[in-house]
Amino acid sequence: MQNVTARLVRRFGPRAVQWCADAPDVLAELASRWGLVLGGPLPDGASSLTLRCRRPDGTPAVLKITPERALLAEQARMLEWFAPSGRVPSVLALDEEAGAMLLEEITPGTPAQNMPAAALTEAWAELLTALHNVPSPPTPVRTLRERCHEAFTRVGRRLSEPAISTRIDTTAWNRATQRCERLLDTETTTVLLHGDLHPGNALDGGQHGLMAIDPKACTGDPCYDAVDLVVAGAGLEGISTRCTRIAAACGLDNDRLHAWSQVIAPFAAIAHLTHSGNEGPALDELLTLTR
Repeated sequence: MQNVTARLVRRFGPRAVQWCADAPDVLAELASRWGLVLGGPLPDGASSLTLRCRRPDGTPAVLKITPERALLAEQARMLEWFAPSGRVPSVLALDEEAGAMLLEEITPGTPAQNMPAAALTEAWAELLTALHNVPSPPTPVRTLRERCHEAFTRVGRRLSEPAISTRIDTTAWNRATQRCERLLDTETTTVLLHGDLHPGNALDGGQHGLMAIDPKACTGDPCYDAVDLVVAGAGLEGISTRCTRIAAACGLDNDRLHAWSQVIAPFAAIAHLTHSGNEGPALDELLTLTR
């Protein structure tokens, strides 16, 4: 649990220490109540702990718990919004008070980032078509503008960290903010977006195609759900080359998609500095894109 604690403290602050200490008891209680046999951990995002498990009838499932209880409940509703697409896991059980959700397991479940690049472009285009054809729900949905403002505020607090401040300054961050505002001001097409569709949040669902997990749904520019895949091309075939290919496959405006990649580049650079160090061709390309 030490790695989990360090990761969640980075996201939620000191209060996550006690949450992590209580997590084994919470998991045991949920397993007893829902009749689950708990298995090993799955790769976790920034805000949760997830475990493989089996239901009473033996079918595989995924148990997810988080100290961010309100967001988990909201995420369950978002998964229901996207359910008609057939491209998200089913919510099998939810305990809002415990901050716990039981989900259908996606198999084979290979993250898109580990899939062959040749097959991924078309699979991503099919995923976006399915997700973006889902109508917006009747309840109010946050906008992409709200999603971006939250992200810039939250991640912007990290600019003072020594490992980050030496490579990304406030000038680059402000430039990305201004680029984001220009794109938001010039939206002409809006859809219901997944809102956090990076290659780790799209899993191989076998005959079902790519499946999306962990939505942060909002309404806005369809390019936004493709930009993380584009930026992931840094240090590989290159962001511009990948942008052209993804835009063509997904029927998106290449110039807007590339402009969004300039917005997202500093976020990706911060993630790289956090997890992969301060060197490498991918980081160099991301930093160049912030200029």
